Amino acid sequence: APAGAPPSSTLPVAIVCIGMAGSGKTTFMQRLVSHLYTHPDPTVATPSVSKTPSAAPYILNLDPAVHHIPFTPNIDIRDSVNYKEVMKQFNLGPNGGILTSLNLFSTKIDQVIGLLEKRTAPPEPVPAPEQSTVEFMTSKGQATPPAPQQPQVKHILVDTPGQIEVFVWSASGEILLSSLASTFPTVIAYIIDTPRTTSTSTFMSNMLYACSILYKTKLPMILVFNKTDAQNADFAKEWMTDFEAFQSALRVEEDGGSFGGEGSAVGGGSGYMGSLLNSMSLVLEEFYKHLSVVGVSAMTGEGMDEFFRGVEEKKDEFERDYKPELERRKAEREEQKAGARAKELDKLMKDMNVSSAKNPNKGPRKEEPETVSDAEEMDEENNGIVGDPDSDDELPDADSGLENRYQEALRDNRGDQGGPSGDDFSFARYMQQA
Repeated sequence: APAGAPPSSTLPVAIVCIGMAGSGKTTFMQRLVSHLYTHPDPTVATPSVSKTPSAAPYILNLDPAVHHIPFTPNIDIRDSVNYKEVMKQFNLGPNGGILTSLNLFSTKIDQVIGLLEKRTAPPEPVPAPEQSTVEFMTSKGQATPPAPQQPQVKHILVDTPGQIEVFVWSASGEILLSSLASTFPTVIAYIIDTPRTTSTSTFMSNMLYACSILYKTKLPMILVFNKTDAQNADFAKEWMTDFEAFQSALRVEEDGGSFGGEGSAVGGGSGYMGSLLNSMSLVLEEFYKHLSVVGVSAMTGEGMDEFFRGVEEKKDEFERDYKPELERRKAEREEQKAGARAKELDKLMKDMNVSSAKNPNKGPRKEEPETVSDAEEMDEENNGIVGDPDSDDELPDADSGLENRYQEALRDNRGDQGGPSGDDFSFARYMQQA
């Protein structure tokens, strides 16, 4: 950690909500906000009233196409980018408009991270005011109580667009996530619509999507089975922990003709799909071990305490396992940039012919005579030449020739003024430093 940085235990945790369209992300975000306001300790199920004000979460909305959200975000992408105007000016559709809006917003990610660091910094201690003589006499020696401090933000909540591929698989989404993860402990909350995941095929599709997001973002993830008030999520937890239970459910669907879910065109007895799901469940068995699974209801608030307990576990996991990997990749990128700069500098030096110490004024090497007659002919040819052709007395020194070529190269870049222009001074400084 850099010098002067706060310890990782005091840093707030960023919760990024990702999920398919209609899975209930925005309602889940509203429940997160209300749970943090009514529960001083979010890992406890029963609400309580604290004497000290609870820390309010810091909220980011990254969905530019939403019309109404049931909470007030601190940073809203709609304040910076007009989604409809982007569609009109760039002649885009709905998904292209969302992607372009995120790209435009990601160009200001340094300002967003600066705001987050400023708002989530621990409050500075307020010195106790000194008591004057009049105050001491009138208040009978009682000191004036200091003003209450604003509690430090402990949670950063991020709402993303419903089009997962627009956020997860785009360059802007990677920039936003990597910038957030390099500053704060970050946890991915993958929201799943539980009533639409009761069949084995849709369940496996959701698991494959979660697996791809986990390996793309390389961040700790919590699977959140939402809408448990309409459909209990115990079946999903059983399928993830017991391979035989998933196999038996798959067999029942194949025998009953309901394979693929209600209204599916795939009938019973489709052997290749059944074998595919069986093999995929075996492959994903190792993947399930690295996930936390919770069932919540965004409508009733059931399971929110379990979700926040999972967030605390994933925060510790981020500090232990993910943060060293992020720092290693950051160091690799810095080394690659330094190597690329050195390579470009070397190429530039070769183009300017500065690295070569050969004297271009010196002619080709004199041929050595092979026979006596050749030597006599070369002596006769050299009789009319004044001075020794091999003498270096009249040739310029190698160092002065190198300096002359360097000045000529700079003169060619600027003209006949014989020196670097104002734009070239930075390059000269860069060469000296290198």
